[in-house]
Amino acid sequence: MSAITIDVQQLAHGAGLALPAYQTSHAAGLDLLAAVPEDAPVILAPGKYALVPTALTIALPDGFEAQVRPRSGLAAKHGVTVLNSPGTIDADYRGEIGVLLINHGATAFTVKRGERIAQLVIAKVVRAKLVTVAALSETDRGAGGFGSTGS
Repeated sequence: MSAITIDVQQLAHGAGLALPAYQTSHAAGLDLLAAVPEDAPVILAPGKYALVPTALTIALPDGFEAQVRPRSGLAAKHGVTVLNSPGTIDADYRGEIGVLLINHGATAFTVKRGERIAQLVIAKVVRAKLVTVAALSETDRGAGGFGSTGS
């Protein structure tokens, strides 16, 4: 498995929090932690969303992006997920990584300091060059949309 080096800066309100880490040897995502104040957790009522700080800024190499994705455990146990999933962090962004969480569950969910709230997946970027054509190539599927390939 290959690795790249990414510069990371932990902001003051992240003091004492661990840096994102892979939880297993084959994990694709680094777990992001909530950098909310110990005495002021974020409470997500059912149907509500909030931007949760991570106190992290990163410098991705050119040709890479970072994707902020949900944690399956939060979704399965509490109905909490990343609202704009996956959120994209471009290589030229240098601001704080924020995680937009939404509560689809039936009860309020409290986001505590240091809680694992999302995953950060680093991915290569391929840029497309769009070319206008008179017609597209034919395929078996054609213009079949939602549900056209079966149930």
